[in-house]
Amino acid sequence: MPVSPARPDHAAPNAAAAPTVAWHAPDDPARPLVVLLHGRGADETSILGLADHLPAGPSYAAVRAPIAEGAGYAWFANRGIGRPVAESLARTMAWFRAWLDGVAPAGRPVVLVGFSGGAAFAGGLLLSTPERFAGAAILYGTLPFDAGVPVTPARLAGVPVFVAQGDADTVIPRELLDRTWDYLLGDAGAPPYARRDPGGHGLTAGTLAELGGWVAERLTFLARREPAAPGPAGTGPAGTGPATPGPAAWPTLPGGVLPARRGKRPRTTWRIPQQQLTDTSPPALQERLFARVAALPGVTTRPSAISVPGARGFLVTPGAGAPADAFLVPHVGEFAHLHPGHDGSLHLALPPALAADAVARGWAVAHPLAGVRLARGMVMVYGPRDDAELDVVAAVVETSHRYATGGLDHCFDAR
Repeated sequence: MPVSPARPDHAAPNAAAAPTVAWHAPDDPARPLVVLLHGRGADETSILGLADHLPAGPSYAAVRAPIAEGAGYAWFANRGIGRPVAESLARTMAWFRAWLDGVAPAGRPVVLVGFSGGAAFAGGLLLSTPERFAGAAILYGTLPFDAGVPVTPARLAGVPVFVAQGDADTVIPRELLDRTWDYLLGDAGAPPYARRDPGGHGLTAGTLAELGGWVAERLTFLARREPAAPGPAGTGPAGTGPATPGPAAWPTLPGGVLPARRGKRPRTTWRIPQQQLTDTSPPALQERLFARVAALPGVTTRPSAISVPGARGFLVTPGAGAPADAFLVPHVGEFAHLHPGHDGSLHLALPPALAADAVARGWAVAHPLAGVRLARGMVMVYGPRDDAELDVVAAVVETSHRYATGGLDHCFDAR
């Protein structure tokens, strides 16, 4: 396979520096692109072997970090393991994006897969320009917190993320691993497929198998979606980047505004089935919520076709022009379901921009398979704790109902 010449200097990259790239096979610009980013002290050949364990179909490229470090390379100067120097990270990201724009113009889906130091670099790219990427895997590494990239609520809404960590990892500081885990599985708004291994700082066979399945399903999801009109400035082509969290007008709430939910996010499971574990809704409120949703026009109820035993599904006949993304189970018309009493949360489908807003304001968390196997705007909405929250949650479900019955402007779905 052709590999471009190594850089002769060990300095930070500059605008004229050409990245060193190895391809697993000749590039096919008509295929999605998966970029493999190696760890600190390694190089592009050490990470390229991952492609042998990932699905056939996309093109695979491994890019060498630009800064020589001992026998290997690093993506940026560090203030300590997992703590990039902001200026160094910014320069390297600009250098990388210049290369990427040449091989993957707008419309070509790009997935990042980064290990260790490469995970921090992938995280920086994703947080800096989330609309540029169709997904990212953050493997045994940390996001580059405090390095000049935004980590605001719902920053990664609509961009599926695969995150894997080792419980006994002693290479990356535990506080950074925990902060990365908590952000990606909560405030980030990314549909987070997560995996924990009992070992340390190394890829396992189980992680590789699940990563391969995740990449295959994400790219299959994108391939079967019909192209839609581009979103507002700053959003990517349909299906290749995130939904922006605003502006988001809620037709069922006063003034069109979703208020902020008080308190911390409840603890939830990080594996499927996704469930709420703490700060759950009182059973009486759950029943009142069920009655209000069941009374919406055209709604019928039955056991959910997709959820755990005891979950009650809400079904409607799809409205004219309602997209498949308006449903959790399109072929039966299930747009939402209420989980059993010990949980009390709901899953429902929203337009991606409203799903992002619900996450940003603390009412919801993205489903791990949203935009991978299930609707892009599928979220888990936390169960209401009092009458005021009951009104808000019921209004959110009513918006989902309007989405499914054709009562919303489907321009929301163009991202």
